[in-house]
Amino acid sequence: MSGETVKAVRAAGVVGAGGAGFPTHVKISAEVDTVIVNGAECEPLLRVDQQLMAAESAKVVCGLESVMEAVGAAEGIIALKGKYAEAYTALEQATGGKPIKLFKLGDFFPAGDEQVLIYEVTGKVVPEGGLPLKAGCVVLNVETMLNTADALDGIPVTDTYVTITGEVKRPLTRKFPVGTPVLEALTLAGVNDAGRIAVIAGGPMMGSMLEDLSVPVTKASKGFIVLPAEHPLVKNKTLSMQYILRRAKSVCIQCRMCSDMCPRGLLGHRLSPHLIMRGLNHLQAGSDPMKSALLCCECGVCELYACPMLLSPKQVNAALKKELSAQGLKPEPPVAEKPVALFRDYRKIPSKRLVARLGLTPYDVPAPLTEETYSPQTVYIPLKQHIGATGMPTVEPGQRVAKGDLIAGIPEGALGANIHASISGTVKQVSDFIEIQADGERGGE
Repeated sequence: MSGETVKAVRAAGVVGAGGAGFPTHVKISAEVDTVIVNGAECEPLLRVDQQLMAAESAKVVCGLESVMEAVGAAEGIIALKGKYAEAYTALEQATGGKPIKLFKLGDFFPAGDEQVLIYEVTGKVVPEGGLPLKAGCVVLNVETMLNTADALDGIPVTDTYVTITGEVKRPLTRKFPVGTPVLEALTLAGVNDAGRIAVIAGGPMMGSMLEDLSVPVTKASKGFIVLPAEHPLVKNKTLSMQYILRRAKSVCIQCRMCSDMCPRGLLGHRLSPHLIMRGLNHLQAGSDPMKSALLCCECGVCELYACPMLLSPKQVNAALKKELSAQGLKPEPPVAEKPVALFRDYRKIPSKRLVARLGLTPYDVPAPLTEETYSPQTVYIPLKQHIGATGMPTVEPGQRVAKGDLIAGIPEGALGANIHASISGTVKQVSDFIEIQADGERGGE
């Protein structure tokens, strides 16, 4: 059965439903002791996972059981915040009599960071620069469990659940076909004037600004947060790197708050953002303090919560990571592992305090889940929406496809994920995306 699960997941094009979209069939090809379902959903305002765990608890458990069998794990754990009472109750019933535990997380950020989650749940620390496999774990997203269960029934990934919230008339969570233009999705939440808003793709801490709202929803899309263009968070995320670096070199007071609050540093990793900020003035990118930027998970705590000077250590780290990776540089392994900070529990960031600090309290409202699927007239399905190689098209313009048909495959011998038609219709264009126009004269609800 384990080989069948991996094969089915690969065929269905399942990837991490959030984050970078790592192909799931690769993750579940390993042998581990523990499978953890990440139900923390620690990013403020997003509502997908907590609602799916409540509405689709049996399916989440089914997906988890199949993955446990595939990787040979004796233990399965669903980790979710204790405040998700409805989801917890539903999962308690769905896991009754099964070798699956529920783990209640505190309401802090970043509880959903993969390495923070593993430590919270198992007490194990993933080594610097290492993968969860080093701690005998595989961590998977809630929606990934639903897609895994569907894959076993021969149903490929064609849709994704997304929360749309913020400065909108109707905050909502619903399913969208992959390839739906973001602006089209936003109209369902009551966004009518795109010229006066800014949109963050993902959560407010780790998400990125969308400059073009015609871009499509992908398998890894989890949320779109609409904010006024003048919101402080928008201004922070649109600063130029030239301005960020100039300000960092001249304004940083070396208070080390960024390092004292760093979630990875608190786990004992040698990541000290204040040393990186100091080094901007006199160190080369390849020096040891600067190479520690490779350990950064880009959670945003340093710049959006900790820094009293409103500087941007995360964005500095992100730029350094790109430069260092391009040079093929890696941090040297530690001579001895540092212990987890004794005061770590006292430096967890309460979610409500974070929401207030970000200026998002007015938007911290329900975004109810609806099972209705939007039916767009045209979808633009990217060939690159996951970690790994770009998909190889298997269709051509003029060809008619049905929803669920394979339209792009994994290149031979490469890391990647299959891509399927999200609507039935006719292929209009094949480039770096595949455009499909729906059957009939119009899409819609």
